[in-house]
Amino acid sequence: MSAARPLTTLRTLAAIAALPLLLTACGYGSDSDDDGGQAKVAADAKKLSADEVRIGYFPNLTHATALVGVEEGIFQKELGGTTIKSSTFNAGPSEIEALNSGSIDIGWIGPSPAINGYTKADGSNLRIISGSASGGVKLVVNPDKVKSLKDLKGKKIATPQLGNTQDVAFLNWIAEQGWKVDAQSGKGDVSVVRTDNKVTPDAYKSGSIDGAWVPEPTASKLVAEGGKVLLDEADLWPDKKFVITNIIVSQKFLKEHPDVVEAVLRGSVKANEWINANPDEAKASANKALEEESGKALPAEVIDPAWKSITFLDDPLAATLDTEAEHAVKAGLLEQPDLNGIYDLTLLNKVLKDEGQDAVDDAGLGVK
Repeated sequence: MSAARPLTTLRTLAAIAALPLLLTACGYGSDSDDDGGQAKVAADAKKLSADEVRIGYFPNLTHATALVGVEEGIFQKELGGTTIKSSTFNAGPSEIEALNSGSIDIGWIGPSPAINGYTKADGSNLRIISGSASGGVKLVVNPDKVKSLKDLKGKKIATPQLGNTQDVAFLNWIAEQGWKVDAQSGKGDVSVVRTDNKVTPDAYKSGSIDGAWVPEPTASKLVAEGGKVLLDEADLWPDKKFVITNIIVSQKFLKEHPDVVEAVLRGSVKANEWINANPDEAKASANKALEEESGKALPAEVIDPAWKSITFLDDPLAATLDTEAEHAVKAGLLEQPDLNGIYDLTLLNKVLKDEGQDAVDDAGLGVK
């Protein structure tokens, strides 16, 4: 992967860039749900440079670092007397808007909305400060209609939204097969049907789609309905790792409160460490948090396989974000963007060093 090179501004999608259809990550529920909840703080706990830090994430298994970190009080322990306040989002643009407006300071988000948000603001609004998760994306099909990958030609396959992370990945895979699809309409050798994750299982049951390229837990929900995993996206990437969730921060908040950002990153690193050391307990904790957010926990037949397919890690896998941007350009969804400076891993690497772990790399896209 080359280091710095010019990256993106939206081209054909620019006219509708304000719509919440573009370059989103995948979640469930409303676009934003400010729970107003603040963790309990010990009376004698020492505050950092800010009274509170507002974080945002999706009620989604790929955001389990945040779910578990809040649920288990890991973040609050690191923040001391600085209160953590959380809000949940369904769509990437909503979270980026909240970051831009100052409604949140730090967020867990997918690569496509991070790219889109950064480039739309000409690199002035956010930094990616850590990774959080890899994997958890699968192509699930109706085994009665699709027996092999070559059988996808002529079929109707859902992705979550036009231009979102999974949509870009599927369009790139289609192109690699030598098939043609119009990225905007989804029409071509394969019909790409943009379908909200909330309704994808019902669309599958009704027969209106033949499969879907989707993140967890939607993929495992489809399997529970009789679908078959035809492809795990991790198998398409070097070392079977690709970024699915990053941590971003407002540049203003990072400049004014680096001690608070460092504390949140320390909590994230420790949350991932606890998740990996205690997978069953962590899975239960994440499911409890999801139940609190949505009113309904995931059944074992869904959460068990979904959890196994996600890797929780601190490395942002920066080279894979760069590659995902390239895929969006090739699909015709992006002009060549400029992502130079999108990463600032200084505080993360400080935390990792303190924890006795190796530093991570920004693939040449860090702050100079």
